[in-house]
Amino acid sequence: MNLETPMIIVNFKTYLESTGQKALELAKQAEKAAKETGTTIIVAPQFADIAKIAQAVEIPVFAQHIDPIKPGNSTGHVLAESVIEAGSTGTLINHSERQLKLSDIEAIITIAQEKKLTSVVCVNNASVSAAAAALHPDIVSIEPPELIGTGIAVSQAKPEVVTNTVNLVRQIKQDVTILCGAGISKSEDVSVALKLGTQGVLVASGIVKAKNPYSVLRAFAEATKQ
Repeated sequence: MNLETPMIIVNFKTYLESTGQKALELAKQAEKAAKETGTTIIVAPQFADIAKIAQAVEIPVFAQHIDPIKPGNSTGHVLAESVIEAGSTGTLINHSERQLKLSDIEAIITIAQEKKLTSVVCVNNASVSAAAAALHPDIVSIEPPELIGTGIAVSQAKPEVVTNTVNLVRQIKQDVTILCGAGISKSEDVSVALKLGTQGVLVASGIVKAKNPYSVLRAFAEATKQ
């Protein structure tokens, strides 16, 4: 899937504010903000919520993870074909809360390519970003784990991590989309991220736990246009 940049990916994680019916409502707010601003906004809900959300909105829906498995005897694992059937068009890979071995990351990217799923590899530093880029994912997202959920944006607190990532990744793969995440909570964080050379942000609690998620989403989307 060709996704226009700048983009915003909203990871719903497992917050109660983004579970079940509330997940559907949040996805509809994301869709509203996307349509009003023309910004690419993607939502990544929990597996149980993918199908109902994908059927209800016209923005991309990603899975939070898939496993490097084939159909068969893998009880409790997440099969690429199942998230595709549910309506996902992409997947997060190696989020800091669901870290993987490099061999598994490579296997999942290969599966994603075969199944035409957009692959978003999350990484925690510039050197790992470079290693991930060498595996040819569609998107690399830099997220220092110590800033996740803190409200302290990586684009503001550790801009050198972002610029180093951009420089290293571009040396390896020119056409990969680069995002940054961790602590993104204000529209200024989005603006700074773009000025540092990224093409968007991966956010979670800054949207999900906001008092008015739509207004924050709208502000983030408008910040991508500046």
